[in-house]
Amino acid sequence: MATTTESIDIPVSPDRTWQLIGGFDSLPDWLPYIPTSELSEGGRVRTLENEDGGVIVERLEAFDNTARTYSYSILRAPFPVTGYLSTLTVHTMPGQDTARVQWSGTFTPHCVSDEEAIALFHGIYRDGLAALHQTLTVDAA
Repeated sequence: MATTTESIDIPVSPDRTWQLIGGFDSLPDWLPYIPTSELSEGGRVRTLENEDGGVIVERLEAFDNTARTYSYSILRAPFPVTGYLSTLTVHTMPGQDTARVQWSGTFTPHCVSDEEAIALFHGIYRDGLAALHQTLTVDAA
């Protein structure tokens, strides 16, 4: 099993950050390469379409609004992994009005090396968090 984690500090309150990303259907609001998201199964499954038309289906596995975190698994995607589980969390930075957003995942590479699978998801997390930072700091300006 392989893992990767990426985090970013955003000079916006944790509550405001969670307000944007805490909805399981909110990826199109801050992630430019996911323009559409459709919920099903009572909001527990999201079907995403990326900018190239690829479809990703994910299931919400855990949600804690108070702790500002949720975890999800991939049911179907064009990624070379199985057993994917990811967690997105907004942390409070003591003494600051800053959010630390952490995106992590565990998965088993399939037909690729651990390093290739880790690099793929690390890049997705890094670019996604940079887009989140951009969205929130432009909105706050």
